[in-house]
Amino acid sequence: MLDEVADGVHRVERAHVNLYLVVEDGQVLVVDTGLPAAWPMIGDALRRLGRRPADVAGVVLTHAHFDHVGCAARMQERLGVPVWLHQADEHLAAHPYSYAHENPRAIYPLRHPRAVPILAAVARAGALRVRGVRDTRRLEPGTTLPLPGSPRVVLSPGHTAGHCALHLPGRDTILTGDALVTLDPYTAGVGPQIVAGAATADSALALASLDALAATGATNVLPGHGEPWRDGIRAAVEQARVVGPH
Repeated sequence: MLDEVADGVHRVERAHVNLYLVVEDGQVLVVDTGLPAAWPMIGDALRRLGRRPADVAGVVLTHAHFDHVGCAARMQERLGVPVWLHQADEHLAAHPYSYAHENPRAIYPLRHPRAVPILAAVARAGALRVRGVRDTRRLEPGTTLPLPGSPRVVLSPGHTAGHCALHLPGRDTILTGDALVTLDPYTAGVGPQIVAGAATADSALALASLDALAATGATNVLPGHGEPWRDGIRAAVEQARVVGPH
């Protein structure tokens, strides 16, 4: 799947995990890298956009969970591009299965059987064979990166300690990563929400971080899981607060 979901922002989706290509002046920023099975899809997306691997200016990871770093090491090695993420997620990026979570993961398929096909798709897409990534560059909250789309870094911890969203002010768009999603892979719940405690380190902090997302005022909300939200980040945050932790 390759969809233009905002001005110059294209979504690639595999196994209910989104990654995004931001195109500007012939260069491409890759935001998150999905699972290992997304690797050929990234190459195909570049070709369809009339771009080459050499046009990739960099990779930004909103956070370092295995389903977002799946192709990061490969891109770093094959393309020689820098990979950016927050300092607090550096250890997790190197060890993608060492993440903190509030609740036991095993209870979710029992409580939410509709999520079983989602989790099975994630497994088939390479969830158990993700390589860690090292030698990364550090995201600094509040700064604007010298990358396509001029993304502004919005610190939004809770899902992980160093989670950061990316605000593209010139495109009225925010890429929320897993700070706010419209599909929870662990419950199969749809609509704006934070991710279940099966994969979230601190739900209370994740809910508090929604304030930083809302402050951007962006219209287009592009999550790490689920469909784009077109009714504005403030409305999405309101709904996520109603849903609450789970």
